[in-house]
Amino acid sequence: AGEVTRTVGHADPLEHRHGPCSAFSRWAAFVPQRRFDVCSSDLGVSSQRLIESRGEAVQSARVAMALMGADLRCACPLSREIEFVGMDRMLGDVEADNLDFGTHNYTPRRPGEGDFCEVSYFVNQDPDSGTFSLWRRRDPTPDDEPLSGGVREEIARGVRGLRFEYYDGIVWYDEWGAPRSRGKKDKSLKEKPNVAGMPEAVRITLWIEPASRGSKSKVAGEDEAEPPLKFQTVVRINLAGVSFGSAISAPGGNEPPKPAEIEGGNP
Repeated sequence: AGEVTRTVGHADPLEHRHGPCSAFSRWAAFVPQRRFDVCSSDLGVSSQRLIESRGEAVQSARVAMALMGADLRCACPLSREIEFVGMDRMLGDVEADNLDFGTHNYTPRRPGEGDFCEVSYFVNQDPDSGTFSLWRRRDPTPDDEPLSGGVREEIARGVRGLRFEYYDGIVWYDEWGAPRSRGKKDKSLKEKPNVAGMPEAVRITLWIEPASRGSKSKVAGEDEAEPPLKFQTVVRINLAGVSFGSAISAPGGNEPPKPAEIEGGNP
């Protein structure tokens, strides 16, 4: 792809008309050659930038997927009232789901901390640049506000979409749980399996745009915006049957399809 073939050793037809030593024939032969060299250089620079930008996007996505997967595999109920919450939402035309849960994927760093940590994943937009980033919130000190507090850290930049889907052993859902505690008279558990407890698995789909997409370049071949790359994986939750405060796992549901898969965008 992008290979240019140059034919040499053929007589210039202009030389037959104007003579091999005429000034006109020399310029006619020289100018196209110079244009060819410039175009070849531009194509090389464009291809190199494309490879580098895609490489950065792939590396960023792999890091983000690894972090989310590790937290979800060790997921546990967030609190007695709110166990696991996944909300389907949009930020303009960008899919920006958010997810809140507890996890045992945490190493204590301060006195009084355990291996339990509140975790949130969400997409936020930079007000200045207008770009989107994936963020993670972690709070190893449980309190009465399980959906707030702790420390936020940026996981990946250039995000063009984040989707979470939840598997109950039979059906995939776009949302899971409720951000508010339910009353004792709430009978929705019998009607909606995705209201309480934790899902058997979570499917993560992440779109990241190449790093150079936001920059304006006049290099040949970069006029059109590079489409975002798509990455997807399915994570099995090992403690899906565990209730808050319980150390015994209940029998799980059916196996989720394909434990993990990652898709790249356009090759």
